[in-house]
Amino acid sequence: MGLSEQVAAILAAEDEVAGQLPGYAPRAEQQSMAQAVATAIEHDQTLVVEAGTGTGKTLAYLLPALLSGQRVIVSTGTRTLQDQLFQRDLPTAQAVVERPVRSALLKGRGNYLCLYRMERTLESGRFESAGMADDLQRLRAWSGRTDTGDLADAPGEAPDPRLIPRVTSTADNCLGQECPLYAECFLMEARRKAQEADVVVINHHLLMADWALREGGHGEVLPPADVYILDEAHQLPDTAARFFGLSVSSRQLNDLARDTRLEQQREAGDSAELVEQAGQLERATAELRLALGSITRAAWKGSGSEQFTAAQALLQTLADLTQVLAPQSVRGRGLEACHRRSESLHAELARFLAAHGDGGEVSWVETHGQSFSLRLTPLDVAEHFQRSRAQHGRSWILTSATLAIEGRFDHLLQRLGLETAETLALESPFDFAQNTLLYLPPALPAPSDGQFNEAYLQAVEPVLQASGGRAFMLFTSHRALSVAAQWLRARGWPDLLVQGEAAQQQLLSRFRDSGQAVLLGTQSFWEGVDVRGPALSCVLIDRLPFASPADPVLQARVEWLRAEGRNAFAEYQLPEAVIGLRQGVGRLIRDAADRGVLVLGDHRLISKGYGRQFRRSLPPMPLTQAFDDVAAFFAR
Repeated sequence: MGLSEQVAAILAAEDEVAGQLPGYAPRAEQQSMAQAVATAIEHDQTLVVEAGTGTGKTLAYLLPALLSGQRVIVSTGTRTLQDQLFQRDLPTAQAVVERPVRSALLKGRGNYLCLYRMERTLESGRFESAGMADDLQRLRAWSGRTDTGDLADAPGEAPDPRLIPRVTSTADNCLGQECPLYAECFLMEARRKAQEADVVVINHHLLMADWALREGGHGEVLPPADVYILDEAHQLPDTAARFFGLSVSSRQLNDLARDTRLEQQREAGDSAELVEQAGQLERATAELRLALGSITRAAWKGSGSEQFTAAQALLQTLADLTQVLAPQSVRGRGLEACHRRSESLHAELARFLAAHGDGGEVSWVETHGQSFSLRLTPLDVAEHFQRSRAQHGRSWILTSATLAIEGRFDHLLQRLGLETAETLALESPFDFAQNTLLYLPPALPAPSDGQFNEAYLQAVEPVLQASGGRAFMLFTSHRALSVAAQWLRARGWPDLLVQGEAAQQQLLSRFRDSGQAVLLGTQSFWEGVDVRGPALSCVLIDRLPFASPADPVLQARVEWLRAEGRNAFAEYQLPEAVIGLRQGVGRLIRDAADRGVLVLGDHRLISKGYGRQFRRSLPPMPLTQAFDDVAAFFAR
């Protein structure tokens, strides 16, 4: 019996599947996807599948993957989804196929406690607060009990974010086999298990980091595999751009300064020059942050600017530190690692400053509080993606609920260089026509109008009252979110949950428990969030999610496309906005029994010609501009 026949037989055995999945019912969409995945695996094909919400895509790709007997890597969009797939979905699929499969969960090194760095941090005794010291002692106690060292499993509240880089390693500061605690390393143990597993569950960041390492000739992280399954594949182009580019951050620089000081104490106590140079690096880093001013995300200003002068001074400081570290590096593994990191950061910063923006890449800077990142980002990742894909695996499955624009995959296929891939679009089996309503409040000003935010909030407050809360308010900017939070609080709105005031999972837990809460969120709540049942009955989106025209990467990509004689709006800006809107809309209906209202405050959906592409890409939701229809919907 071939793979396709095996998959069909399992999914046809309704009672057997239901034994592992209570409430399971056969779905034609799920069966179609499972058959297509089986065929792709059997014939070494690349398959791109859009599977609407409720299709059951995870089981549809896991069943043929497990039955194939081949080595499989499954990559998800986020660590949360990665944990869910490994802890819930994969065991269920294994039980359905009744076949023992060795599986492993592998994350990036920043997720695992590093025993060496934890001990060095304890030795230093330097903490910004008593809470950090308490968190460190808690992690140290836990380190003797945990088998994985995965910080997601650490007990109690999440540690102070400032502590994380001091108790985890990076590719820069890891001592590798030279580490005195290498035999006890949690990361190495996770990688060993991955090498022995039949199915390895990872995330896109780790996949792209591995490919970037291999492309740069710096080794590898992941084991070889026959089948690659990439879930939430709409995230891949932007994730790839991040890892096939370059980044120099204030965190890297300050970590190097701090570690140089620590290792000097342990290995070269007589070298006061090391301490002095580490201090110089911290000061030069702070001077560059000062020169960057109040910008949050902007194109890099080249020669002659204040920020360029500050960056050149930082480059010289790195050169001086490297020179001082060189003769001391023979005195210990820690100083040797610091020397290697200093050389690497100097080379990367030099490359960043030498870039001219004419090689298909953009130089830009991002700041947050007192930190910054200098980034060099490729504008086209298709060649990188094609080259890496050709070197790994035989079968490729890319899937998500939002890949197509009006049923076509051209946008994604072009961005990833997959024009010859097989494609399949499967609609959601949910009854959107009966269970949803799309409401466009009438007479709202254009989103660019200074009065829009106030008018939008006044228009949607009656909707929130009619729904009894139970709503997500999704925004395209933090500023709009802040305005809405202040406005609603001034009006005494109860059970208001605001992104940034607590961890995402805490906010979602409170939302589910409340039964009348209103949650305000930006990008991180537009996708990967699953709230089923009546707790979420209304999703409100302020405007169509076009990227900010001031975004430096967008500006550069638009100029690049125009230089090639292409229509940047039609080929890039519009498709990206359509996919973004589809992600936000996808929060509303997560189960066959769910009902809800989608509110959109942007009349471009009906007033602009391109609005048709948005509407045709959305589920079949009845559209109204009458609030009475909304009230009637909630009254049913």
